Amino acid sequence: MFSDNENPGVETSAGQSASAATPAPETITPTVQTEETLPAAAEAQDASVSAPVVAEPAAVTVSPTEPVAAPDGAAAVEHSDMSAAAESGEPSTESTAEMEQLMEQYAAPHQAPSEGEIESGQVVAVIELGVVVDLGGKTEGLIPAQEFAELDGPFPLQAGQPVEVQRTGDRKDGYVLLSYQRVRRRRVWSKIEEAYRNKTDINGKVVDHIKGGLVVDIGVRAFLPASQADTHPVRDLVEWKDRELTVRVLKMNRKRGNVVVSRRAILDEQVQAQRQAMLDSMAEGQTVRGVVKNVTGYGAFVDLGGIDGLLHITDMSWGRVASPLDAVRPGEEVEVKILKYDREKGRISLGRKQLLPNPWASVAERYAVGTKLTGKIMGLTDYGAFVELEPGIEGLVHVSEMSWSKRKQHPSKIVKVGDEVEVAVLGVDMNERRISLGMKQAQSDPWQQLADKYPVGTVVSGRIRKLTEFGGFLEIEEGFDGLIHVSDISWTGRVKNPKVLKIDAASRGVSLGVKQVNDIWSTWFEKHKVGDLVRGRVSRVTTFGAFVEIADGIEGLCHISEIDERRPKGDKPQTSGQRPSARQSGLLDPGRDYEFKIVKINPDQHKIGLSYRGAQKQAERRDMEDYRSTKPSAKATIGDAIMAKRSL
Repeated sequence: MFSDNENPGVETSAGQSASAATPAPETITPTVQTEETLPAAAEAQDASVSAPVVAEPAAVTVSPTEPVAAPDGAAAVEHSDMSAAAESGEPSTESTAEMEQLMEQYAAPHQAPSEGEIESGQVVAVIELGVVVDLGGKTEGLIPAQEFAELDGPFPLQAGQPVEVQRTGDRKDGYVLLSYQRVRRRRVWSKIEEAYRNKTDINGKVVDHIKGGLVVDIGVRAFLPASQADTHPVRDLVEWKDRELTVRVLKMNRKRGNVVVSRRAILDEQVQAQRQAMLDSMAEGQTVRGVVKNVTGYGAFVDLGGIDGLLHITDMSWGRVASPLDAVRPGEEVEVKILKYDREKGRISLGRKQLLPNPWASVAERYAVGTKLTGKIMGLTDYGAFVELEPGIEGLVHVSEMSWSKRKQHPSKIVKVGDEVEVAVLGVDMNERRISLGMKQAQSDPWQQLADKYPVGTVVSGRIRKLTEFGGFLEIEEGFDGLIHVSDISWTGRVKNPKVLKIDAASRGVSLGVKQVNDIWSTWFEKHKVGDLVRGRVSRVTTFGAFVEIADGIEGLCHISEIDERRPKGDKPQTSGQRPSARQSGLLDPGRDYEFKIVKINPDQHKIGLSYRGAQKQAERRDMEDYRSTKPSAKATIGDAIMAKRSL
């Protein structure tokens, strides 16, 4: 049995004693009760209230057998503070503050996050089921491993790493199920929407190529059309895979998950900025550097840094350039001079030869008129050939100056590109930068030798090359033709070997004649004289007389006054009016043969005058002479002789 002063709940040990006058200090430990411990605490409280009150035990004094050492240092201070607080009967200040803070936290209402709300947590561990995340408030969640099944690259989460998640509303194995990808997609779409609204750039990586474009990963799979990949058409899209690109969002539909991006929009802005900066600093006569962008048949376009200029083929070199590809190549860096700049239209004309020495500066002194040179055929046209005298200096040989022949030939029939030819300078035009050349002037003039080779009167043979209304052209030798005038051709004979009539070296002409080869007029004039009787056939009758063919190719004229009898003076015709024509007289019929008397001869003009009336009278006189020469008859008279002649 214990006395009233004994406390059955206090154990005593050897060397120690308890005293009622000096009670031992008590350490107050605050207890934070969770939701699970609240019912137990309430039950314990109810039990304590209903339990009977037990009287406090009597104070027991315990005398220690050994003295207790006093604490030193910080422990002594703490012990003294606690002793002082115990002696004063007031609790400690720190303990009270901590208790109040804990009580306030417990008393504050804790509202659980909603299902779609984004929460911040910390990765606790990565296990087989997924990633365990501490959400605070002694709550842990699990990100299922399935959310990382299609992940490319290293695992994104490590233990101790902060992470944003979203509750799904389900539980598994005591964990709250969380979603990491939902939060990630929400953040990505917010970033894409902001970039779309503000027209800002966003980075991505080409992950695939499909028909018509590329697939770029910007957090979600976005479509980059091939036309928007670069400022120029892209042919091989396979090479773009795994490239890091900076793009701009053109279209987006979050509901359908469609995003269209463009790289060209960014490049166009950069080019436009460079173009404007270049335009502001550009001036005519300025020397700039650029890169040949593309080459056409008439020149090349040079990229000057955001703006293109045209380098025409005529401004590439002082010499002849057959093709722009002979002077520049795409991608080549060139130095050019700005020749003309149109700010309104944004057109720039460039020149490259203007930066090189001008070979035309001393052309007039080096190429005087009459100088004979050797050049190279660089080009052919329908009107002549271009001959290079030196690099950058060319002259034109007109087709008429290629040969002494008057026959027109195409320049390609005379020379070919690449031939070395001798030329003579005919003229220099410094203003137009043109040099006139001649090939035939560098050779001896064959027309000067033609007169010695074919003197007048030489009979030549050749081929009739051309016939005209005024005659025919006969080729004497290669490149030399002679004209046979129509007046010098015998229409009754064939053209065989014409005769050289005249050579004019100054006008480069040769006159030929066919009838002069067989000169029947000279032969006829040698055999006939005025007063001779000739027999001929009337070829045609005109109002002034009749033309009579008296030999092959020879005609004479019988004037109307030499056809009928002359009337005596004072004997007027019975009919009024003019004298009848040869047609009206009816004495000469075309196609019939008559005798005519030669009354006039002109060998120079090849004219013969005939008389039908004179021939008749001469025939009558001849008959009279014949009659007189015969034996006369006693009864015959002159009238009988005339009548006898007429009867014949």
